[in-house]
Amino acid sequence: MAGIRTENKVYEVGMYCRLSKDDGTDNESASIATQKSILTDYVKKQGWHLAKTYVDDGYSGTNFQRPSFQNMIKDIENGLINCVITKDLSRLGRNYLDCGLYLEVFFPEHNVRYIAVNDGVDTLNKSAMDITPFRNILNEMYSADVSVKIKSAYRARFQQGKFMGTTAPYGYVKDPADHNHLLIDDKVAHVVREIFDLALAGNGIAKICKHINKQHILRPAAYAVERGETGYERYFEGNEENRYIWSENSVRGILRSPIYAGNLAGYKRIAANMKSKKRPSKLPEEWEVISDTHEGIVTQEEFDTVQQLMTSRRREQNAGGFENIFSGVIKCADCGYAMRAASANRRKRPDIIDCVQYTCNNYGRYGNVMCTAHSIEARDLFNAVLADINRFADMAVNDEKTVRVIEKRLTETDQSRARTLEKEQRKLNKRLAELDRLFSSLYEDKVMERITERNFEMMSGKYQKEQLEIEARLKEVTETLNDSYEKSQGVRDFLSLIRNYQGIKELDATIINALIDKILVSECEKLTDGTIRQEIKIYYKFIGFVGELHITPTKRWTALKPKNCTVCGAEYVPRSAISKYCPECRKRIRKVQGTETKRRGRERNRQACIELSAKNDRLTWSRDQAES
Repeated sequence: MAGIRTENKVYEVGMYCRLSKDDGTDNESASIATQKSILTDYVKKQGWHLAKTYVDDGYSGTNFQRPSFQNMIKDIENGLINCVITKDLSRLGRNYLDCGLYLEVFFPEHNVRYIAVNDGVDTLNKSAMDITPFRNILNEMYSADVSVKIKSAYRARFQQGKFMGTTAPYGYVKDPADHNHLLIDDKVAHVVREIFDLALAGNGIAKICKHINKQHILRPAAYAVERGETGYERYFEGNEENRYIWSENSVRGILRSPIYAGNLAGYKRIAANMKSKKRPSKLPEEWEVISDTHEGIVTQEEFDTVQQLMTSRRREQNAGGFENIFSGVIKCADCGYAMRAASANRRKRPDIIDCVQYTCNNYGRYGNVMCTAHSIEARDLFNAVLADINRFADMAVNDEKTVRVIEKRLTETDQSRARTLEKEQRKLNKRLAELDRLFSSLYEDKVMERITERNFEMMSGKYQKEQLEIEARLKEVTETLNDSYEKSQGVRDFLSLIRNYQGIKELDATIINALIDKILVSECEKLTDGTIRQEIKIYYKFIGFVGELHITPTKRWTALKPKNCTVCGAEYVPRSAISKYCPECRKRIRKVQGTETKRRGRERNRQACIELSAKNDRLTWSRDQAES
């Protein structure tokens, strides 16, 4: 063949054959047997040694994670083969980027010769390799065209109301007369019906799960195994009891699926394109639904009611009427978990906020093994955040000098670092330009045969490595600089925003979500002087963390409103809702009560002594009478 360097080398050949489902089975020229025959004859004619044959039957060429192909790559890395032969280039793969990576990088680096017999591709033939990238692009275009046609066919069948799943969902079986139609599975339909009935009764997913688990019913995956389906057994290996433990996701999936109302739902997860294997989930309201395709286990009205109940289950107010305005914002400073609002288990207070405290959710679920309580009174948190917002709002409106100090403090470090990074950025760009010139000069020296091929490869490899390192660092520097510029602008945006909240007396969720990203609450700590304090860190929008707040946690009894003493009339803060006296009067009254209690005690003791003495006298008299 013209342009190939003649060699008498005897190669250790690896034959690779591939056939995907998209290639079809009616095309004899593409079958595995045909490929093996062509390649075997070619190897024999060349007088080479056939080391191994690799076959991937039923695998797409767009994906290189094929078992036999990966085995061949391992054998190449282990030095077992030094020549790879395929019938044509499309058998190697139909992804032009990955094909190019193997042809131009991997195979040359491992001294492997590649030959595509029918396409005339040979890595030793430099002129033939110039056209190879275009062949790869055409091969990928073929796969893309097939992909579009298959997707169109599937969508057409879906829109006709035909079920396209491999296995029927829990509660249904495929119609023996038409595998694209679903029939109700009478064996487990009552379980689905019961799950919906429980949801309609107002039960949450966790309660439904517990109820089903008590009945010892096979979970959907275990029931699929019982029906003879494969791929689920791994979930129960080593623990048979897992077959009867339903997860909340299983219950949620049943309640959310339109299948059970007699509708087909599809296109819940769609890949961005043919090459991408990521399939991000869509929200239920974004699914494509075809109505009335089969008999439903529940009615459409029941299904719609359950959806409304599930969507509205998260309430802004709890049963006692407390509005949790910090929901989703307040976090534990140590473990990062959200903090839950819960009753503080105290006597009734005038305001509901005084009956609520926040605690770490991680601690609430697992105890002090995972974290500590980090308890903070809802009133304390409310007051601290309100005061801090007002402080910044007043500052933004009235104290320009302090604003400039804060702005400088927040951005000074970033500005200083930005100057250093800008200087480094200029040096990196200058070095990249120098490397481009060096590459150009080096290539010219190679063409003019001023340097050897070996020296060219060595120097170009060195320059390429440095170039990659510089580009990576340059990207990092650029991103850091952009963050710095954004933070400088963020300070101005924050000050402009918070001016609108000067003088606010109350907080609500709208204000919190507009101004604050998150609030971190630390555990209470006892200082050397015996006082207790708690640290709160507020991360504001645009600027992040400015400075921690230190509060003195409120004792629970001080949460009551002041009242007047029933004795002297003075105003005081009661310790309980039934308190009547101020501290001074209470002390005096308790002293009087204590004196009276002691007096009554002494009187009881005196009476007891008198009675005992009289009893002893009677016993003595009785004994004397008996002796006489």
